Amino acid sequence: MSEGWREQRARALAAHAADRERRGTAEAAQARELVAEFARTALARGLPTRPLVAHGYAGRGRYRTGLRGWYLRSDGGLAVGTDGEFYVLTVPPSLLGRLRGVTVVPEAPRLVIGEGGRDGERIALRDLLAQRLAAG
Repeated sequence: MSEGWREQRARALAAHAADRERRGTAEAAQARELVAEFARTALARGLPTRPLVAHGYAGRGRYRTGLRGWYLRSDGGLAVGTDGEFYVLTVPPSLLGRLRGVTVVPEAPRLVIGEGGRDGERIALRDLLAQRLAAG
């Protein structure tokens, strides 16, 4: 194989990676705006908030987070905080965390939740948020 082919291939891979990064950043920004709008609407409508509790991997233990907001799924794994941020409420098991609580950082939401998961678990973020608002 020629050196020119390798260089061309390396440039193509770099361009592909840069494009994927740009699309991911744009998707995250769009999804963040949907989540922030949901929080504003939920607060304006007076939807009751709850303390958000994280769960250990494989459902082992419950952990206080100090956050308030709305669960998006019945399993309590995804939530939107009153701060307008998106949270995945799964943490590594920890005895200290069970006693003191845990810090959960906001994550970049995706426009499709559950993508790559089992059939029936994939839903557009916009639809999931609309369902949650409709449920009250």
